[in-house]
Amino acid sequence: MRWSQTLIPTLKESPEGAEIPSHVLMLRAGLIGQVMAGAYTYLPLGLRALKKAERIVREEMDRAGAVELLMSALTPIQLWERTGRVAAFGNVLINFKLNRAGRQVHVALGPTHEEIVTDLVAKHVSSYRQLPLTLYQIQTKFRNEERPRFGILRTSEFLMKDAYSFDTSVEGLNASYDKMYAAYCRIFERCGLQYLPVEAESGPIGGDASHEFMVVADNGEDRVVHCASCGYAANLERADTGDRTVKAEPGDLKPLTKLDTPGTTSIEQVSKLLKCKPRQMIKTMIYEADGQPIAVLLRGDHEANEGKIRRALGAKSVELASPEVIERVTKAPVGFAGPVGLEIPRWADHDVAALRNAVVGGNEQDKHYVGANLTRDYTVDHFADLRNADADDPCPKCAGKLALRHAIEVGHVFKLGTKYSEALEARFSDEKEQLRTIIMGCYGIGVNRIIAALIETQHDADGIIWPMALAPYEVLICPIKASDPEVMKVADQLHDELLAQGVDVLLDDRDQRPGVKFKDGDLVGIPLRVVIGDRGLKDGQLELKWRTKKEAGMLPLAGAVEKIAELVSQAKRLNSN
Repeated sequence: MRWSQTLIPTLKESPEGAEIPSHVLMLRAGLIGQVMAGAYTYLPLGLRALKKAERIVREEMDRAGAVELLMSALTPIQLWERTGRVAAFGNVLINFKLNRAGRQVHVALGPTHEEIVTDLVAKHVSSYRQLPLTLYQIQTKFRNEERPRFGILRTSEFLMKDAYSFDTSVEGLNASYDKMYAAYCRIFERCGLQYLPVEAESGPIGGDASHEFMVVADNGEDRVVHCASCGYAANLERADTGDRTVKAEPGDLKPLTKLDTPGTTSIEQVSKLLKCKPRQMIKTMIYEADGQPIAVLLRGDHEANEGKIRRALGAKSVELASPEVIERVTKAPVGFAGPVGLEIPRWADHDVAALRNAVVGGNEQDKHYVGANLTRDYTVDHFADLRNADADDPCPKCAGKLALRHAIEVGHVFKLGTKYSEALEARFSDEKEQLRTIIMGCYGIGVNRIIAALIETQHDADGIIWPMALAPYEVLICPIKASDPEVMKVADQLHDELLAQGVDVLLDDRDQRPGVKFKDGDLVGIPLRVVIGDRGLKDGQLELKWRTKKEAGMLPLAGAVEKIAELVSQAKRLNSN
C-alpha cells in the first residue's frame, strides 16, 4: 500500500478530551475517528490492527476445538425476560420497539449472547451424543455506556469474541474451561500482551470457577492484587488475604461517650469533626442477606466486599439494605448506624478486633459514640474476611505481601453452570434416556481492548510500539526524495517484491521532508523502517531501523528483499508458538 492512496490522518497535537495514552495515540496516529461519545470509526490502520487481533483469536479458538457461528445482534426481548436480565442490565440494555405490520415488536441489541446461544442449543441439541460442544462468534456488542471514556476502552459499541461451552457433567465443564484458559494464554502471548490471569468471583458451581485476564496499566479501571513472591493474583472482588490474626491496640479503655455530630453521615465528615483518623473508626453497614437484615462492621478506612460477605454467610444474595430497613433496625437514618445496642446478627472483619476506643455510630440522628470497645460495649457474632484486600496485606498463599495494581481486563472465562440452560430449557437425554440440564461455561475477549491495552502499555514519547503480530503494516519504506525518479524506482520495486513475499508493507510516497516521514512512522509505530536515499543507493546500501532501537543499520540493496522478509518472519515467530 502507498501512503498517498490510503487514509492516515495523523495529528501533531493531543486531541481535546483524550485522557489516556491509548486514546491520544489512536487518534493522533489516525487509527480511529470519533463519531460520538462512545462510538468510533476504525480507519484503515486501526482496522488492519483489529483484524490481525481477530485472526489470532479465531485461529486459537479453532485450535482449541471451538466452532464458529454468527448470531444476530437484534434479539427478541422475551429471551432476556426469561432469564431475568432485562431488570439485571437495566439502562445498559439497549432495547426498543419496532413497528411491523401494524404491531410493535420489542427487541434488544445484544450486549452479550448467552440467551441467544442457549436458545439455539435448546432447539437443536437433544442427546448426550451431541455433547460436548463449544460455539463461538466474533460479533459487535451494544451496551448503553452512560459514561463512555478512555477511547475504545469504554464504548457503547465494541467487538467481542464470546464462546459458550455445553457439557453433560461438571467434569466435562472443567475440561472445556481448561481448554479455553489455555487458548486465552496463547492468544494474549501471540498478541504481545504482558497479561496476568487473576482469580475472579466464582460461579454457581463454586471453586475456582472464574478467571479474568488483565493487563497491568496505570490507567486501568480495574484493580487487582498480586503477590510477586508466589504469583497469586485476583481481582478485588475475589481477592483473599492471608492470616490477619490481630491483637488489641495498647492503651487504657476510655468511657463510652455519646457526642453530637450534626450532619455528619460519612467517615470523612465524622473523622474531620472529631479529629480522628478513619482507621480509628468502625463503619457499620446494614445489608440484607437473603432478605434478612445483618450488620457488617469494618474499619473506617476499608471497603466492604459483598462477594466475601455473601460467601461468609452462605447466602444466595446480599445487598445493601434500603433506608427504610436501616431506620427500622437502627432507629436512626442512614449514616448513624453503630454496633452498640444493635439487635441484629453482627459480622465483623478481622481488623475490627484490634480497635480500641473506636468511634462508632450512635444509632441516633446526629450522634456518634467515642470510646467504643469490643465485649464491653458491643459484641460480634462472627469474624471473617469481609473487606477488599489492600496493598501490603498478607498473601493467602505464601509469606509474601500483596501489591495493589491497576489493570485493564481483556478477557474473562467463567463457569456458568445451569443458570441459562434451566431458564431456557436446554436439556439432553443421557445414556439412560433421562432428561438432564446442560452445564455451560462462557468465555469472552474484548478484541478492541487487546488493541487499546497494548498501546496503553507499549508506547514511548514518539508514538506506538507495535509487536509484529498486530502492527497494521510490518515494514515502512521511506524514500528520502519522492521527487527523485531513481529513488522511487527502487522504492516501488522493493515495495512490490516485499508484497509478493507476503510482507505487509507501506510505502511513504509523499513528497515530504524526511523528518516529517520519520515522525509519522514512529507515531504510527510500524516495527521496521527501510530508508532509501540517493547517497545510500550510490553505495548499494539501504538504511534499516527497528522502531524499538535508537540506532539504524545498513543493509546491502542486493538481496535486501529476502533479508527483510526473513527479519519480519523471525519477529513474527517469536510469539506464534
